[in-house]
Amino acid sequence: MTQHYFSESPGGELRLREIEVELAGEPRTVVTAGGVFSPDQLDRGTAILLRELPSARELGAAGEAPLLDVGCGWGAIALDAALAQPEREIWAIDVNERSRELTRQNAERLGLAHLRVAAPDDVPAALRFGEIRSNPPIRVGKDALHAILHQWLPRLNDDGIAHFVVAKHLGADSLQRWIASEFAELDVDRAGRDKGFHIIRARRA
Repeated sequence: MTQHYFSESPGGELRLREIEVELAGEPRTVVTAGGVFSPDQLDRGTAILLRELPSARELGAAGEAPLLDVGCGWGAIALDAALAQPEREIWAIDVNERSRELTRQNAERLGLAHLRVAAPDDVPAALRFGEIRSNPPIRVGKDALHAILHQWLPRLNDDGIAHFVVAKHLGADSLQRWIASEFAELDVDRAGRDKGFHIIRARRA
């Protein structure tokens, strides 16, 4: 059976490799492995998302409440946030157990004890988030992706905000329209675009 980065238990031996990436404005060495999303580099979409995100100061209260990285892969988005805000509660979730293990290892390597890694079902039910950041797993299919968004967008705080990076050719425009139609309580727009990627912003009204 073909294994995908969104498989719960990727096949093949875990062979760690080190790569150097820029996170929170500085070069960092992290570990990755096959069977996860973009194991050889910081992918272009995530790099654009990290560059375009507003600062915590610009976000106000939303920038202080817990932050959730949905589909964390080897941890790029969550690690970047945790490095930039060492006092903030950061959560990284992924169905892929190898992704979670790599994110844990990278958090330990970088001294990020406040970064919490979990399977989606293990996040406390009462926990709400000031921010959601994600390069969502578009290739899981439309129904599965919509289910993921239905699970997490309602857990934004009253002043919460979500940012998603999606390639235009993978349906960024249609996903933006769908979020706007499904979540009347959210103001949805495009926060930026670059090199074929769109940043979809959804803020609780």
